Amino acid sequence: MILILIGLCLLSYILGSIPTAIWYGEAYHGVDIRTLGSGNAGATNTFRVLGKKAGSIVLFVDAFKGFLATSLSTFLFYLHLIDWQTCVSLKIVFGFLAVLGHLLPVFCDFKGGKGVATLMGMVLALHPEAALVSIAVFLLVFYLSNFVSLGSMVASLMFPFLMVFKVFGDEFPILIYFGFIVAFLVIFMHRKNIARILQGTENRMYLIPRKKQS
Repeated sequence: MILILIGLCLLSYILGSIPTAIWYGEAYHGVDIRTLGSGNAGATNTFRVLGKKAGSIVLFVDAFKGFLATSLSTFLFYLHLIDWQTCVSLKIVFGFLAVLGHLLPVFCDFKGGKGVATLMGMVLALHPEAALVSIAVFLLVFYLSNFVSLGSMVASLMFPFLMVFKVFGDEFPILIYFGFIVAFLVIFMHRKNIARILQGTENRMYLIPRKKQS
């Protein structure tokens, strides 16, 4: 069992390490996304630099690798090797390793993106209802502010508060701890964005493209 867990931990990290934005940019556009825009190897910078199609593909793959890694423990549960509480705990471990892989990918000199899309996939696998509410909050804040970074931070805070106030019923305490740790991590990763928002220099994006002036 220990060897199985070690193998799944390693697989989770490797899944997270897949540098979607970098490989897609090089394969289909002949560019290194890290040399363009904000220099971040993630979905937001891909949307901004390479367009909607490229950004959508990167967003989907980055989210899916988080979802897949987090779901690995479910197989152990269905094989009756662990109970549900242990399954939830392992989901957090495997999902976190996938996010860590995105932040520090072994395939790209340990220089990756901010992990928000991978984290979204992780939360979808961990608690779909809370994840969907958080995504709705992200879209609302993004639409109102035109800042992806602000939407990401507010949405990350929504998840633990949904757990604290038991919106979906009693949850395992570990989900609450996980939620606040994730919120701190997301805000920390966006500390430069916070400074730019306060300075009025943060890049804006638009959920609904504005009509061009004739």
